Amino acid sequence: MAEIILPANNWTPRPHQRRAWAEIQGGKKRAALCWPRRYGKDDFSLHMTACKAFERVGNYAHCLPQANQVRKAIWKAVNPRTGRLRIDEAFPHELRRKTLDNEMMIEFINGSTWQAVGSDNYGALIGSGHVGIVFSEWALSNPSAWAFLRPILADNGGWAFFVSTPRGKNHFYKMFQGGLKDPDNWFCDHLSADITLHIPPETLAQELREMQAERGEEEGQALFNQEYMCDWNAAIPGAYYSSILVGLEKAGQIGNVPWDPQYEVYTSWDLGIGDATAIWFYQFIGKEVRVIDYYESSGVGLEHYVKILREKPYTYAERHFFPHDVRARELSTGASREETLGKLGIRCKVLPATSVDDGISEVRMMLRSCWFDKTKCEKGLEALGQYQKEWDDTRKMYKPTPLHNWTSHGADSFRYGAVGSKSLRSGNRHTTQQFAQSNYDPYNPPGHSQQFYADSDWDLYGDN
Repeated sequence: MAEIILPANNWTPRPHQRRAWAEIQGGKKRAALCWPRRYGKDDFSLHMTACKAFERVGNYAHCLPQANQVRKAIWKAVNPRTGRLRIDEAFPHELRRKTLDNEMMIEFINGSTWQAVGSDNYGALIGSGHVGIVFSEWALSNPSAWAFLRPILADNGGWAFFVSTPRGKNHFYKMFQGGLKDPDNWFCDHLSADITLHIPPETLAQELREMQAERGEEEGQALFNQEYMCDWNAAIPGAYYSSILVGLEKAGQIGNVPWDPQYEVYTSWDLGIGDATAIWFYQFIGKEVRVIDYYESSGVGLEHYVKILREKPYTYAERHFFPHDVRARELSTGASREETLGKLGIRCKVLPATSVDDGISEVRMMLRSCWFDKTKCEKGLEALGQYQKEWDDTRKMYKPTPLHNWTSHGADSFRYGAVGSKSLRSGNRHTTQQFAQSNYDPYNPPGHSQQFYADSDWDLYGDN
């Protein structure tokens, strides 16, 4: 076999990428790269991974936000300058032992592997011992992916870098700012198209005009600032609640919001099937909606969520708000999740099916009365802020439905809370003295004689 020099095919980093290349190749284990559109982010990542895979034998991954994007954006992506697949340029066939198309995986002749995956399916990577992971378009990805995968790399001394355009001051921004404070372990790089000059000024000006023609002047400018100027402060195009949340933060309504034990706690749930389940915790006090907590997890049964509720100190109201599909029967057991939850002591207030648009309107009305605990609700707030309309790039207009991604779970759960609590926000609320016990043990249910909801007349199967 002829000698192959990596990076292959005479690829070299672009001028403003050279420092990042040197830092990562020099041993930096973490990097956050906020780079503009069309600046070769994935090319950089693929060639870097190729070098790393032949320096250390191990498993490597390239993660995009969603699994359904991976084949088109990475596995089958063609470099328009050369007409060749990007993965073929970075990983020459001479270096491969096997190419597995279905799994989008490459096995190299030295024993290393590389796979393209969606970070929304990060559970598939747990236990696989990866020593290097690229998170592409990290600002759009589920932040839980890093929380789950970080311990793997901490254990084996592996590396990870995160490359993206920004989406407001979300988890990518927070990671970037944290990395700046830890220069011994992190390399952080923020570039914009007016610095890189990879696109001629006249082409950039034309791009801005086209974006404004498609999206309107204000939103087009915001999108341009986000994608090309890498502006952390740019408004998120198509976001449903972002501007309201910005207003709440300025008004001091996102901060320290403690639980008041004099009032019961309501919850709203979005139940995932093989997906995340999200729960919001509220107290309705006077004209205020105090949002005191948020919990989200995936890959666990309903017993887990009941246990989480039981471990918190709250006294729960009789109402736990659920969408109508909680009554759907599962093929494996023949029972509905409403029935399963009932056996665990959670009585469901099943909401009637309503349109998503009506629910979003209800959220917008409720948000202005909300006070959020910034720490306990951090991930839920990020989901609400990033929740957005889906853009139809073919028709150049927004679709009538929201974009379904990691933000959907928290946003849907909050929507159910807004719809379910409408009457409560009209003044029908109670203190804990009007309600009953909080000592139900979901792992020793004594025939439902102990319940951590109130009102013994609550109809499990009714909509009261």
